[in-house]
Amino acid sequence: MKQLTPKNWIFIQQRLTPYLFLLPALIILGLTVFWPALQAFYLSFTSYQDIGEAPHWIGFANFLRLWKDAVFWKTLENTFLYLVGVVPILVGLPLGLAILVNQKLRGMNWFRAAYYTPVVISMVVAGIAWKWLYAENGLLNQFFQTLGIFPEGIPWLTSPAKILGIVPISLASVMAVTVWKGLGYYMVIYLAGLQSIPADVYEAAAIDGSDGIRQHWDITIPLMQPYLALVAVISAISATKVFEEVYIMTQGGPLNSSKTIVYYLYEQAFIDLEISYACTIGLVLFLLILVLSVLRLLINQQDGNNLSI
Repeated sequence: MKQLTPKNWIFIQQRLTPYLFLLPALIILGLTVFWPALQAFYLSFTSYQDIGEAPHWIGFANFLRLWKDAVFWKTLENTFLYLVGVVPILVGLPLGLAILVNQKLRGMNWFRAAYYTPVVISMVVAGIAWKWLYAENGLLNQFFQTLGIFPEGIPWLTSPAKILGIVPISLASVMAVTVWKGLGYYMVIYLAGLQSIPADVYEAAAIDGSDGIRQHWDITIPLMQPYLALVAVISAISATKVFEEVYIMTQGGPLNSSKTIVYYLYEQAFIDLEISYACTIGLVLFLLILVLSVLRLLINQQDGNNLSI
């Protein structure tokens, strides 16, 4: 047996010291995140409806039920529509706003604050305010009626009818709130990227004849590719996990037209008390978010820049 020398002991202490500092945080994470996640994974293979009774093993029955669940596929479709409807806007529009507020003009700091204000507003407050705007006698319907457009008003949150036969009106109305709330946040990310581009690059492009809008097409967008990819992945993860807007404004209605996968999970777990089935839905949601998260890590590694948010 190799004798433990003072030199070896010092080496072991140096190796163990960082982990000792991490130990309290790891214990808290283990008790509040990892252990509940493992329990949820186990419960997805059991039947567990009554908290007072022990769960019993049923294998893949919950997954078979999920495969045949029409409501689950509807919520998955709504979540996909949310991704397609929200992410492109949150990738493109904040970049335009960032370019606008990056100009060295008087009063631009006020515009930055105005665009960022929705980010700091609580989603509960924002949801209630927009619900008032969308009401039958709300400000939006009154505005359209004043213009002579849609005199009977638009059932923003109460109609399962689809726009162009694709997106339900209720779901599109909730999407608008998500976009309004996220514009300022992603604008700040883009603004940080714009301010890292040297002014010499634009001056050289101007000499070569690239000016105005073309300058942004030739210079800004190519150099902002890492930020564009990052915002796309972050906004996709957020859209996949959307819950507060749906809960406050529509509660998944009408006729499940605005029900997303996270709200369906909440409904099964806390309303119908189908704990094991909710864990199965949560496992599917975890896999979706895992794919997006891995995609984000790959983008960050390929970029080689420190863009962690």
